[in-house]
Amino acid sequence: MTDTVNLLPTTRTAPLDPPPELLALHTDEGPVSRLDFPNGRRGWLVTGFDEVRAGLIDPRLSARDRLALNPIRKLELTDEQWEQANRPNLLNTDPPDHTRLRRMLTGLFTVRRMRALTPRIEEIVAEHLDAMAAGPGPVDLVTALALPVPSLVICELLGVPYEDRETFQGLTATLLRIDSTGEQVAAAGDGLREYMTGLVRAKRETPDDGLLSELLQNEESLTDQEAAGTGLLLLIAGHETTANMIGLGTYTLLNEPERWAELRAHPELVEQAVEELLRYLTIVHFGLPRTATEDLVLGGREIAAGDPVLLHLSAANRDPAQFDGPEFLDFHRESVRHIAFGYGVHQCLGQQLARNEMAVVFRRLVERFPDLRLAVPAGEVPMRTDMAIYGVHHLPVEVG
Repeated sequence: MTDTVNLLPTTRTAPLDPPPELLALHTDEGPVSRLDFPNGRRGWLVTGFDEVRAGLIDPRLSARDRLALNPIRKLELTDEQWEQANRPNLLNTDPPDHTRLRRMLTGLFTVRRMRALTPRIEEIVAEHLDAMAAGPGPVDLVTALALPVPSLVICELLGVPYEDRETFQGLTATLLRIDSTGEQVAAAGDGLREYMTGLVRAKRETPDDGLLSELLQNEESLTDQEAAGTGLLLLIAGHETTANMIGLGTYTLLNEPERWAELRAHPELVEQAVEELLRYLTIVHFGLPRTATEDLVLGGREIAAGDPVLLHLSAANRDPAQFDGPEFLDFHRESVRHIAFGYGVHQCLGQQLARNEMAVVFRRLVERFPDLRLAVPAGEVPMRTDMAIYGVHHLPVEVG
Protein backbone atom coordinates (compact mmCIF):
# COMPACT_ATOMS: atom_id res chain seq x y z
CA MET A 1 0.00 0.00 0.00
CA THR A 2 1.46 3.37 -0.99
CA ASP A 3 1.16 6.67 0.85
CA THR A 4 0.53 9.39 -1.68
CA VAL A 5 -1.69 11.84 0.19
CA ASN A 6 0.14 14.80 1.71
CA LEU A 7 -1.99 17.81 2.64
CA LEU A 8 -5.76 17.38 2.69
CA PRO A 9 -7.37 17.81 -0.76
CA THR A 10 -9.92 20.61 -0.56
CA THR A 11 -10.63 21.70 -4.15
CA ARG A 12 -14.01 20.57 -5.47
CA THR A 13 -14.34 20.07 -9.22
CA ALA A 14 -18.13 19.72 -8.83
CA PRO A 15 -19.93 21.85 -6.22
CA LEU A 16 -21.89 19.01 -4.63
CA ASP A 17 -19.10 16.40 -4.54
CA PRO A 18 -16.10 16.07 -2.23
CA PRO A 19 -12.71 16.63 -3.91
CA PRO A 20 -12.04 13.84 -6.44
CA GLU A 21 -8.74 12.94 -4.75
CA LEU A 22 -10.71 12.00 -1.62
CA LEU A 23 -13.17 9.86 -3.54
CA ALA A 24 -10.32 8.13 -5.35
CA LEU A 25 -8.94 6.96 -2.01
CA HIS A 26 -11.84 4.52 -1.72
CA THR A 27 -10.24 2.43 -4.46
CA ASP A 28 -6.62 3.58 -4.66
CA GLU A 29 -5.32 3.89 -1.10
CA GLY A 30 -7.96 2.21 0.98
CA PRO A 31 -9.98 3.56 3.90
CA VAL A 32 -7.00 4.92 5.89
CA SER A 33 -4.11 6.82 4.32
CA ARG A 34 -1.30 9.16 5.33
CA LEU A 35 -1.99 12.86 5.86
CA ASP A 36 0.25 15.82 6.66
CA PHE A 37 -1.29 18.41 8.95
CA PRO A 38 -0.53 22.14 8.58
CA ASN A 39 1.03 22.24 12.07
CA GLY A 40 3.82 19.98 10.79
CA ARG A 41 2.62 16.70 12.24
CA ARG A 42 2.09 13.62 10.10
CA GLY A 43 -0.96 11.53 10.77
CA TRP A 44 -3.85 9.76 9.12
CA LEU A 45 -6.84 10.46 6.91
CA VAL A 46 -9.81 8.13 7.34
CA THR A 47 -12.31 8.07 4.46
CA GLY A 48 -13.98 4.64 4.67
CA PHE A 49 -17.48 4.59 6.14
CA ASP A 50 -16.94 1.68 8.54
CA GLU A 51 -13.55 3.03 9.57
CA VAL A 52 -14.80 6.57 10.24
CA ARG A 53 -17.68 5.18 12.24
CA ALA A 54 -15.32 2.95 14.22
CA GLY A 55 -13.03 5.91 14.85
CA LEU A 56 -15.88 8.04 16.14
CA ILE A 57 -16.66 5.54 18.90
CA ASP A 58 -13.08 4.52 19.75
CA PRO A 59 -12.20 5.97 23.20
CA ARG A 60 -8.52 5.90 22.20
CA LEU A 61 -9.16 8.74 19.73
CA SER A 62 -9.42 11.94 21.75
CA ALA A 63 -11.20 15.16 20.76
CA ARG A 64 -9.16 17.33 23.13
CA ASP A 65 -6.63 18.71 20.61
CA ARG A 66 -9.12 19.25 17.81
CA LEU A 67 -8.45 23.00 17.45
CA ALA A 68 -4.68 22.56 17.12
CA LEU A 69 -5.28 19.87 14.49
CA ASN A 70 -6.97 22.18 12.00
CA PRO A 71 -6.53 20.21 8.75
CA ILE A 72 -6.61 23.31 6.53
CA ARG A 73 -4.17 25.73 8.13
CA LYS A 74 -2.07 26.37 11.20
CA LEU A 75 -3.74 28.85 13.52
CA GLU A 76 -1.39 31.49 14.91
CA LEU A 77 -2.64 32.21 18.42
CA THR A 78 -0.95 33.36 21.61
CA ASP A 79 -0.80 31.02 24.62
CA GLU A 80 -3.61 33.00 26.25
CA GLN A 81 -5.72 32.78 23.11
CA TRP A 82 -5.16 29.01 22.89
CA GLU A 83 -6.21 28.69 26.52
CA GLN A 84 -9.39 30.67 25.89
CA ALA A 85 -10.24 28.76 22.71
CA ASN A 86 -9.67 25.38 24.36
CA ARG A 87 -12.00 25.92 27.30
CA PRO A 88 -13.95 22.69 27.79
CA ASN A 89 -17.14 22.17 25.78
CA LEU A 90 -18.98 19.26 24.23
CA LEU A 91 -16.79 19.29 21.12
CA ASN A 92 -13.36 19.18 22.73
CA THR A 93 -13.83 16.99 25.82
CA ASP A 94 -13.69 13.24 26.33
CA PRO A 95 -15.47 11.09 28.90
CA PRO A 96 -15.94 11.44 31.82
CA ASP A 97 -16.06 15.26 31.47
CA HIS A 98 -18.00 14.99 28.22
CA THR A 99 -20.39 12.48 29.79
CA ARG A 100 -21.26 14.90 32.60
CA LEU A 101 -21.96 17.78 30.21
CA ARG A 102 -23.94 15.70 27.75
CA ARG A 103 -26.03 14.03 30.44
CA MET A 104 -27.35 17.42 31.51
CA LEU A 105 -28.48 18.15 27.95
CA THR A 106 -29.87 14.83 26.81
CA GLY A 107 -33.18 15.25 28.63
CA LEU A 108 -33.63 18.69 27.07
CA PHE A 109 -33.39 17.41 23.49
CA THR A 110 -35.69 14.41 23.49
CA VAL A 111 -37.35 13.35 20.25
CA ARG A 112 -40.76 14.07 21.78
CA ARG A 113 -39.77 17.57 22.80
CA MET A 114 -38.31 18.37 19.38
CA ARG A 115 -41.41 17.06 17.63
CA ALA A 116 -43.57 19.20 19.88
CA LEU A 117 -41.91 22.22 18.27
CA THR A 118 -43.37 21.32 14.85
CA PRO A 119 -46.42 23.63 15.01
CA ARG A 120 -44.20 26.62 15.85
CA ILE A 121 -41.72 25.68 13.10
CA GLU A 122 -44.64 25.49 10.67
CA GLU A 123 -45.73 29.01 11.71
CA ILE A 124 -42.23 30.43 11.28
CA VAL A 125 -41.76 28.81 7.87
CA ALA A 126 -45.19 29.99 6.68
CA GLU A 127 -44.43 33.57 7.73
CA HIS A 128 -41.16 33.58 5.79
CA LEU A 129 -42.69 31.98 2.71
CA ASP A 130 -45.43 34.63 2.79
CA ALA A 131 -42.76 37.33 2.87
CA MET A 132 -40.95 35.70 -0.05
CA ALA A 133 -44.19 35.66 -2.06
CA ALA A 134 -45.02 39.28 -1.24
CA GLY A 135 -41.62 40.74 -1.94
CA PRO A 136 -39.94 41.63 -5.23
CA GLY A 137 -37.94 39.03 -7.10
CA PRO A 138 -35.49 37.54 -7.30
CA VAL A 139 -35.29 36.46 -3.66
CA ASP A 140 -32.14 35.36 -1.86
CA LEU A 141 -33.37 32.14 -0.27
CA VAL A 142 -30.49 32.17 2.24
CA THR A 143 -31.40 35.51 3.83
CA ALA A 144 -35.15 35.10 3.30
CA LEU A 145 -35.60 31.53 4.59
CA ALA A 146 -32.60 29.28 5.16
CA LEU A 147 -30.85 31.43 7.77
CA PRO A 148 -33.73 33.13 9.63
CA VAL A 149 -35.85 30.00 10.20
CA PRO A 150 -33.32 27.96 12.23
CA SER A 151 -31.97 31.13 13.85
CA LEU A 152 -35.42 32.08 15.16
CA VAL A 153 -36.19 28.50 16.23
CA ILE A 154 -32.97 28.06 18.21
CA CYS A 155 -33.28 31.53 19.75
CA GLU A 156 -36.80 30.79 20.97
CA LEU A 157 -35.76 27.36 22.20
CA LEU A 158 -32.73 28.56 24.15
CA GLY A 159 -34.13 31.91 25.27
CA VAL A 160 -31.67 33.99 23.22
CA PRO A 161 -32.99 37.37 22.01
CA TYR A 162 -33.55 37.09 18.25
CA GLU A 163 -32.75 40.78 17.86
CA ASP A 164 -29.13 39.85 18.69
CA ARG A 165 -28.88 37.68 15.59
CA GLU A 166 -26.63 40.02 13.63
CA THR A 167 -24.12 39.89 16.49
CA PHE A 168 -23.90 36.12 16.86
CA GLN A 169 -24.31 35.37 13.15
CA GLY A 170 -21.53 37.77 12.21
CA LEU A 171 -19.10 36.50 14.85
CA THR A 172 -19.90 32.90 13.93
CA ALA A 173 -19.16 33.61 10.27
CA THR A 174 -15.74 35.02 11.20
CA LEU A 175 -15.01 31.99 13.35
CA LEU A 176 -15.87 29.58 10.52
CA ARG A 177 -14.09 31.38 7.66
CA ILE A 178 -10.96 29.45 6.79
CA ASP A 179 -9.15 32.64 5.74
CA SER A 180 -9.75 34.48 9.04
CA THR A 181 -6.50 35.46 10.74
CA GLY A 182 -5.59 34.14 14.16
CA GLU A 183 -6.42 37.56 15.62
CA GLN A 184 -9.82 37.57 13.93
CA VAL A 185 -10.59 34.04 15.15
CA ALA A 186 -9.57 34.95 18.70
CA ALA A 187 -11.58 38.18 18.67
CA ALA A 188 -14.68 36.42 17.33
CA GLY A 189 -14.35 33.68 19.93
CA ASP A 190 -13.94 36.25 22.69
CA GLY A 191 -16.95 38.18 21.45
CA LEU A 192 -19.15 35.09 21.37
CA ARG A 193 -18.04 33.95 24.82
CA GLU A 194 -18.59 37.41 26.31
CA TYR A 195 -22.05 37.58 24.74
CA MET A 196 -23.13 34.17 26.03
CA THR A 197 -21.55 34.64 29.47
CA GLY A 198 -23.56 37.84 29.88
CA LEU A 199 -26.70 36.00 28.85
CA VAL A 200 -26.00 33.16 31.30
CA ARG A 201 -25.50 35.56 34.19
CA ALA A 202 -28.70 37.43 33.33
CA LYS A 203 -30.67 34.17 33.28
CA ARG A 204 -29.26 33.10 36.63
CA GLU A 205 -30.81 36.26 38.07
CA THR A 206 -34.01 36.23 36.02
CA PRO A 207 -34.82 32.75 34.62
CA ASP A 208 -37.27 32.31 31.76
CA ASP A 209 -38.76 29.23 30.07
CA GLY A 210 -35.86 28.72 27.65
CA LEU A 211 -33.49 25.79 27.68
CA LEU A 212 -30.59 27.92 28.90
CA SER A 213 -32.48 28.74 32.08
CA GLU A 214 -33.54 25.12 32.43
CA LEU A 215 -29.95 24.01 32.07
CA LEU A 216 -28.81 26.45 34.75
CA GLN A 217 -31.39 25.01 37.16
CA ASN A 218 -30.03 21.49 36.72
CA GLU A 219 -29.15 19.77 39.96
CA GLU A 220 -25.62 19.24 38.59
CA SER A 221 -24.39 22.80 38.76
CA LEU A 222 -22.50 24.35 35.87
CA THR A 223 -19.98 27.15 36.15
CA ASP A 224 -20.70 30.27 34.11
CA GLN A 225 -17.90 29.26 31.73
CA GLU A 226 -19.32 25.76 31.23
CA ALA A 227 -22.85 27.06 30.75
CA ALA A 228 -21.67 29.73 28.30
CA GLY A 229 -19.62 27.21 26.32
CA THR A 230 -22.53 24.81 26.13
CA GLY A 231 -25.05 27.50 25.23
CA LEU A 232 -22.74 28.90 22.58
CA LEU A 233 -22.27 25.50 20.96
CA LEU A 234 -26.04 24.96 20.87
CA LEU A 235 -26.63 28.41 19.41
CA ILE A 236 -23.97 28.09 16.69
CA ALA A 237 -24.84 24.53 15.70
CA GLY A 238 -28.55 25.27 15.96
CA HIS A 239 -28.53 27.98 13.31
CA GLU A 240 -25.39 27.54 11.19
CA THR A 241 -25.58 23.88 10.20
CA THR A 242 -29.32 23.71 9.56
CA ALA A 243 -29.26 26.97 7.61
CA ASN A 244 -26.61 25.61 5.28
CA MET A 245 -28.39 22.29 4.82
CA ILE A 246 -31.55 24.18 3.81
CA GLY A 247 -29.67 26.46 1.42
CA LEU A 248 -27.48 23.77 -0.13
CA GLY A 249 -30.35 21.26 -0.14
CA THR A 250 -32.57 23.67 -2.09
CA TYR A 251 -29.73 24.39 -4.53
CA THR A 252 -29.32 20.63 -5.01
CA LEU A 253 -33.02 20.05 -5.62
CA LEU A 254 -33.23 22.89 -8.12
CA ASN A 255 -30.29 21.36 -9.99
CA GLU A 256 -31.97 17.95 -9.94
CA PRO A 257 -35.41 18.78 -11.41
CA GLU A 258 -36.45 15.13 -11.33
CA ARG A 259 -35.95 15.06 -7.56
CA TRP A 260 -37.81 18.38 -7.16
CA ALA A 261 -40.70 16.99 -9.22
CA GLU A 262 -40.63 13.81 -7.16
CA LEU A 263 -41.02 15.73 -3.90
CA ARG A 264 -43.74 17.89 -5.43
CA ALA A 265 -45.72 14.81 -6.51
CA HIS A 266 -44.93 12.73 -3.39
CA PRO A 267 -44.53 14.97 -0.33
CA GLU A 268 -44.62 11.84 1.83
CA LEU A 269 -41.03 11.26 0.66
CA VAL A 270 -39.73 14.33 2.46
CA GLU A 271 -38.30 12.53 5.51
CA GLN A 272 -36.41 10.08 3.26
CA ALA A 273 -35.30 13.02 1.12
CA VAL A 274 -33.89 14.78 4.19
CA GLU A 275 -31.84 11.73 5.16
CA GLU A 276 -30.50 11.29 1.63
CA LEU A 277 -29.64 14.99 1.35
CA LEU A 278 -27.79 14.77 4.67
CA ARG A 279 -25.75 11.85 3.34
CA TYR A 280 -25.20 13.28 -0.11
CA LEU A 281 -24.17 16.78 0.99
CA THR A 282 -22.54 16.26 4.44
CA ILE A 283 -21.76 19.92 5.10
CA VAL A 284 -19.00 19.37 7.71
CA HIS A 285 -16.50 20.45 5.11
CA PHE A 286 -13.13 19.14 6.27
CA GLY A 287 -13.76 16.35 8.75
CA LEU A 288 -13.33 15.81 12.50
CA PRO A 289 -9.78 15.75 13.96
CA ARG A 290 -8.78 13.37 16.73
CA THR A 291 -5.57 12.34 18.52
CA ALA A 292 -4.62 8.75 19.32
CA THR A 293 -4.00 8.33 23.04
CA GLU A 294 -2.84 4.73 22.60
CA ASP A 295 -1.53 2.55 19.79
CA LEU A 296 -4.41 1.14 17.73
CA VAL A 297 -5.22 -0.46 14.39
CA LEU A 298 -7.82 1.15 12.12
CA GLY A 299 -8.55 -0.02 8.60
CA GLY A 300 -5.50 -2.25 8.70
CA ARG A 301 -3.14 0.64 9.49
CA GLU A 302 -1.09 0.84 12.68
CA ILE A 303 -1.72 4.20 14.32
CA ALA A 304 0.71 5.19 17.06
CA ALA A 305 -0.12 6.99 20.28
CA GLY A 306 0.11 10.72 19.65
CA ASP A 307 -0.73 10.50 15.94
CA PRO A 308 -3.32 12.98 14.63
CA VAL A 309 -6.27 11.40 12.81
CA LEU A 310 -8.80 13.12 10.55
CA LEU A 311 -12.18 11.40 10.26
CA HIS A 312 -13.67 12.67 6.98
CA LEU A 313 -17.47 12.48 7.16
CA SER A 314 -18.31 13.59 3.61
CA ALA A 315 -15.88 11.11 2.04
CA ALA A 316 -17.27 8.34 4.26
CA ASN A 317 -20.83 9.15 3.22
CA ARG A 318 -19.79 8.62 -0.42
CA ASP A 319 -18.11 5.24 0.24
CA PRO A 320 -19.16 2.74 -2.48
CA ALA A 321 -18.50 -0.10 -0.04
CA GLN A 322 -21.42 1.21 2.02
CA PHE A 323 -23.75 2.76 -0.57
CA ASP A 324 -24.76 1.65 -4.06
CA GLY A 325 -24.12 4.53 -6.45
CA PRO A 326 -23.11 6.96 -3.68
CA GLU A 327 -22.59 9.73 -6.25
CA PHE A 328 -26.31 9.78 -7.02
CA LEU A 329 -29.11 11.45 -5.04
CA ASP A 330 -31.68 8.71 -4.48
CA PHE A 331 -34.77 9.21 -2.30
CA HIS A 332 -35.58 5.50 -2.44
CA ARG A 333 -32.56 3.98 -0.74
CA GLU A 334 -33.67 1.16 1.51
CA SER A 335 -31.33 2.32 4.26
CA VAL A 336 -29.51 5.62 4.60
CA ARG A 337 -27.15 4.82 7.48
CA HIS A 338 -25.22 8.06 7.11
CA ILE A 339 -22.93 9.75 9.61
CA ALA A 340 -23.66 13.37 8.68
CA PHE A 341 -24.45 14.03 12.36
CA GLY A 342 -21.40 12.12 13.54
CA TYR A 343 -21.65 8.98 15.61
CA GLY A 344 -21.06 7.84 19.19
CA VAL A 345 -20.74 10.14 22.19
CA HIS A 346 -20.16 13.25 20.05
CA GLN A 347 -23.15 12.65 17.78
CA CYS A 348 -25.08 15.88 17.19
CA LEU A 349 -27.41 16.50 20.10
CA GLY A 350 -29.84 18.60 18.04
CA GLN A 351 -30.14 16.24 15.09
CA GLN A 352 -33.87 15.63 15.57
CA LEU A 353 -34.55 19.36 15.62
CA ALA A 354 -32.51 19.80 12.43
CA ARG A 355 -34.38 16.96 10.73
CA ASN A 356 -37.70 18.47 11.79
CA GLU A 357 -36.82 21.93 10.48
CA MET A 358 -35.56 20.61 7.14
CA ALA A 359 -38.61 18.42 6.64
CA VAL A 360 -41.00 21.32 7.28
CA VAL A 361 -39.05 23.70 5.03
CA PHE A 362 -38.73 21.34 2.06
CA ARG A 363 -42.33 20.14 2.31
CA ARG A 364 -43.76 23.66 2.46
CA LEU A 365 -41.34 25.02 -0.13
CA VAL A 366 -42.38 22.61 -2.87
CA GLU A 367 -46.03 23.03 -1.88
CA ARG A 368 -46.00 26.84 -1.84
CA PHE A 369 -43.62 27.42 -4.76
CA PRO A 370 -43.88 24.38 -7.08
CA ASP A 371 -42.23 26.36 -9.90
CA LEU A 372 -39.33 27.62 -7.80
CA ARG A 373 -36.21 28.05 -9.93
CA LEU A 374 -32.75 29.56 -9.81
CA ALA A 375 -32.59 33.20 -10.86
CA VAL A 376 -28.98 32.85 -12.06
CA PRO A 377 -27.08 30.03 -13.78
CA ALA A 378 -26.12 27.32 -11.30
CA GLY A 379 -22.42 28.04 -11.83
CA GLU A 380 -22.89 31.64 -10.64
CA VAL A 381 -24.23 30.66 -7.20
CA PRO A 382 -21.46 31.49 -4.68
CA MET A 383 -20.45 28.34 -2.83
CA ARG A 384 -19.05 28.31 0.70
CA THR A 385 -15.66 26.89 -0.28
CA ASP A 386 -14.10 29.35 2.18
CA MET A 387 -16.03 28.10 5.22
CA ALA A 388 -15.69 25.17 7.60
CA ILE A 389 -19.41 24.48 7.10
CA TYR A 390 -20.18 24.04 3.40
CA GLY A 391 -23.19 25.48 1.62
CA VAL A 392 -24.14 28.49 -0.49
CA HIS A 393 -23.47 32.09 0.50
CA HIS A 394 -26.52 33.28 -1.44
CA LEU A 395 -29.20 31.53 -3.48
CA PRO A 396 -31.10 33.88 -5.85
CA VAL A 397 -34.43 32.28 -6.81
CA GLU A 398 -37.64 33.16 -8.60
CA VAL A 399 -40.68 31.95 -6.68
CA GLY A 400 -43.28 32.04 -9.46
